[in-house]
Amino acid sequence: MKAIARELGMARNTVRAWVRRGPNTSRPRTGRPLALVGHEDWLKARFLAGVRNADVLRQELAERGVLVSIRTVERFVSPLRAEAINEERATLRFETDPGQQMQIDFGEKWIEVSGERVKAFVFVATLGYSRSTFAHVYPNLRQRHWLEGLEAALDHFGGVPESCVVDNAKALVLRWQGDHPVFHPEFEAFCHHWGMKPRACRPYRPRTKGKVERGVGYVKGNALGRVSWASWEALHGHLTWWMRDIADVRTHGTTGERPVDRFERERKALLAIGKHPSYLRARRFTRKVTGDCRVEFETNRYSVPYHLVGRTVDVEVEGGELSVRWAGQVVAEHRVTDGRHRDTQDPGHVEGLVRRTYKALKPCELQRPLSDYEAVVGGERW
Repeated sequence: MKAIARELGMARNTVRAWVRRGPNTSRPRTGRPLALVGHEDWLKARFLAGVRNADVLRQELAERGVLVSIRTVERFVSPLRAEAINEERATLRFETDPGQQMQIDFGEKWIEVSGERVKAFVFVATLGYSRSTFAHVYPNLRQRHWLEGLEAALDHFGGVPESCVVDNAKALVLRWQGDHPVFHPEFEAFCHHWGMKPRACRPYRPRTKGKVERGVGYVKGNALGRVSWASWEALHGHLTWWMRDIADVRTHGTTGERPVDRFERERKALLAIGKHPSYLRARRFTRKVTGDCRVEFETNRYSVPYHLVGRTVDVEVEGGELSVRWAGQVVAEHRVTDGRHRDTQDPGHVEGLVRRTYKALKPCELQRPLSDYEAVVGGERW
């Protein structure tokens, strides 16, 4: 016993007690009794169902008549949480055939344009096989920018892939019904127009479109490495050069080939655009003219002639131009405004209203010429 105690670094009395109990004796349990005995399977099922908050689990246990502290629940779910994190980190790389898939996403970065610090919204599209990249920058983010970026990407690649993988932005996916996403009607109509199948990655699983996720970081860090640009036109020109002379000719870290070389093989698998008309060629909808002689489009407001207040007019957007029609005639034309909550006013639309309003105003009898006031104060003063 002395030799065992010396080798293990334990007290002789401890060794003597274990020897007397025998080799099959279990270690005596110490500490507080297990309050969750019999509820382990239920707790694990609730955790796997998505209830990850220990306090919520404690509340549900209380409803079942089990009163425990939050710390008790935290100790129980700790190994389950670690296992879930490891499962979420584990990723199975999925390669696609040429022309099978394109992934799209937006990123954000603060830059300086024309001496003004602005937030740039970077649209990025990546072909799954070749890793060929398309990038474009917008000063703000609307649903039309998703569609404009997508159509510009198809034009850049010269063809249409079989499917387009997106995240769960409200402009693209309205909600999920069980295991099936409900796509925004506008986005679904766009994909149908081009013969492309929409696909959405599951919520909180951005690695489903990991190719473009990495591409967004690459564009922000490399293409937009400089943070100052003379104008938006200069920035767009720089991105065109960057895609051609930098992004597509580098050796990709995963494929070990240049995207431009793999794209030559992928180009043949893309559905040719040919003379297929643009989906964004013209967008038509109706609006009711507000009391201040305006119609609204994407939070911005555009003036129309005052005699159309309360009328429902036809609005058409094409090529960055907005036109308003009433009874088949164009009554207002404006350039589509970037930004949010901005007013675009044509003074001619309220000219008749202003003239009529001034005529209705009568001179107030309390009004006096300035000479009367000058006489009171003792002469003209400046």
